[in-house]
Formats: sequence, structure tokens, C-alpha cells
Amino acid sequence: MQLIIDTAGTIRCIYGEEIDLTVLGQVSVRRASSVEPDEHGLWWADLSPVSGPVLGPSNCRSQALAAEVRWLGDHWLISPNQQEEPCDRRSPF
Repeated sequence: MQLIIDTAGTIRCIYGEEIDLTVLGQVSVRRASSVEPDEHGLWWADLSPVSGPVLGPSNCRSQALAAEVRWLGDHWLISPNQQEEPCDRRSPF
């Protein structure tokens, strides 16, 4: 899990269960996307909650989830307005 900490101490990440985020302070989780099948059984990742695109179609849910995580990591996790380089440290937890 990659944690991005800004100069105000706000932490951003793509939610996962690798660590208990509550140990870092108050947690606020918001939905970044939805991954759903269409009427043909193809999977789509809709990133409109974070002003992103709709990705797909994918043949299986795991492919759509992987595309979702890639897009969020490349376009949402690090704010384009952020001036500092991210610190990509692996959590010891």
C-alpha cells in the first residue's frame, strides 16, 4: 500500500487492508469508483466519482479491478497540484 502524506499531514491512499488505517488517526473513506458488469457480462470500472473515465470492457472482474487501481495510482493518488515528490515507503506492518 502506498501512502502519500502532504505537508499538512493528510494521508491519501488507495484503500486496502494491509494495515489498520485507524492507527494513523481519523479515517475518512470515500468511493472512487464502481466496478460493475453490463448486460453482456463484461466488466466496467466507472471512475466518475473522482472525475475519471469509464474503463473497460474487461472480460472478468479482476481485470476491471486491476485497471481501476492502475488508473487511481497514476491519476488520482498523487494530486497534480502537489509540489513535493512522494515518499514511496513500504509499510513494516
